[in-house]
Amino acid sequence: MKDLHNGSFYWPTTLANVREYAALRENVTVRAAVVGGGMAGALMGHALASNGIDAVLVERGRVAGGSTSANTGLLQFSNDIMLVDLIAQIGEGPAVRFHLACREAVRDLASMAAGTGKDVEYFNRSSLYYASTEQDLPKLKREYEALAKHGFDVEWWGPDQIEARFPFRKAGAIVTHGDGEINPFRFVHAVMDAAADKGLRVFEHTSVAKHETLPCGKHLLRTEAGHMIEADHVVYAVGYEPEQLRGGLVKPKMNRSFAIVTEPMHASAIWHERWLIWETARPYLYLRTSADGRIVAGGLDESAVAPYDSPAAISKQTGRLYEQVQAMFGPDTPCAAYEWNALFAESRDNLPFIGEDPERKGVYYLLGYGGNGDVYCMLGSGLLLSLIRGEPHPVADILRLDRPTLVHAQPAVLG
Repeated sequence: MKDLHNGSFYWPTTLANVREYAALRENVTVRAAVVGGGMAGALMGHALASNGIDAVLVERGRVAGGSTSANTGLLQFSNDIMLVDLIAQIGEGPAVRFHLACREAVRDLASMAAGTGKDVEYFNRSSLYYASTEQDLPKLKREYEALAKHGFDVEWWGPDQIEARFPFRKAGAIVTHGDGEINPFRFVHAVMDAAADKGLRVFEHTSVAKHETLPCGKHLLRTEAGHMIEADHVVYAVGYEPEQLRGGLVKPKMNRSFAIVTEPMHASAIWHERWLIWETARPYLYLRTSADGRIVAGGLDESAVAPYDSPAAISKQTGRLYEQVQAMFGPDTPCAAYEWNALFAESRDNLPFIGEDPERKGVYYLLGYGGNGDVYCMLGSGLLLSLIRGEPHPVADILRLDRPTLVHAQPAVLG
């Protein structure tokens, strides 16, 4: 079992009482089984249960106990790969279609948050995407023009407009409207509880040890405790844990990312409408506020196979991250109260892994690789629901696991 993250985490401190689910203690037969109890699993389980599909979800630890705690909860329709770059990679039509699907997924997340009936600290936000250097300005302007051309709600801001609203000056920025933010820990628990209330059978402390495909085409999952789950469809929603996969997918690039959450800011210091902030540099700095007025910041990605487990090593990097935030917001920036580092996966073509295993019918992956993982998980839950029901989906061809942008990469059999 690979550690996903290390450090001190803010989000779990915001929800005192969570529903507990028993471990699986019997054999079950269902139409669909979901492996993983984080963001992807909760949304997938909710999609199945909401559509009357008999399903079970198993989580080897606790619901929201993995990457959810390290999730910074920014919800944006723009992605790590710019629209202009994605157009060059897959063509204008598919690239725009993918961005539109991401925009719709942000809206779906807002509806989902409201539909849980619980306070998941969802807020509509706009984003400031600024040029890190003067050299980045021409490309950022082309990105703005491409987004505007295709009907996205965007503005172009120059240095004076930025400086008038923020305590820093940048060469230029795209302002995107229609984004959002959530408390991921509260959200995952709320969605999972709602799914359970709709009939999803949820089991914690249940680890899948073996996956067999029967001659009839059904799938048999054997747990470490020796119980069996027989299902027509199996969805692996296991976050950034490639060793849990059983297929022959192209291995993602694993990084570690760092994040901090500060003490609350003074009300007068909170920046313009609490917009989300990020930049063109790669790796990039990204910032938001929490419901109680803290700064949530992340960045300083490094190539890695595991997160740091040394408090001193974590603090060294998060100290650098804090310095970046302080350089933007001044000496009165509140001190960091929480700091962590976590595994972060990126695919080779900057798109998530969402679709049916090319070699095994009825096995699906919902892996929201990239900085826009929450949005990808929302998009993917609907996509996989469509595949399970035998219906078309507007971006299934773009994200399929044997897509042309991946077929020339060397596959790695994982598991």
